[in-house]
Amino acid sequence: MSENCIFCGIVAGDIPSTRVAETDRAIAFMDIAPATPGHLLVIPREHSTDLREAAPEDLIAATTLAQSLVGRVIERLDDATGANLLSCIGADAWQSVFHTHLHVIPRYPNDPMVLPWHPHAGDLDEIKATAAKLS
Repeated sequence: MSENCIFCGIVAGDIPSTRVAETDRAIAFMDIAPATPGHLLVIPREHSTDLREAAPEDLIAATTLAQSLVGRVIERLDDATGANLLSCIGADAWQSVFHTHLHVIPRYPNDPMVLPWHPHAGDLDEIKATAAKLS
């Protein structure tokens, strides 16, 4: 547990949250600044800054819980036709709370959420060169 971490405070019950589901290793609660109606956060109970630090067992628990919530979102929320599962790692990637977490964001036809990424064809040579660095 990290002393100044808001999510650790939620895990401990010191900070109120609207919990939706929990396991022995992870909890899911409603985001208080939702991108769309039904936006959830899934976090491991153990503190880690992001998925690079998280114990594999915590990632498995959080991902499995998120998987079940994606199904609920699409089945139970009126008009939800899909969902985004998002993990932000670092401030430049929009991480604002430095405790590993997954966003489960319900998607609706014509909803207001717009990501700043607009897919377009990339340069194949650059793609291959980058792949070589990562292999």
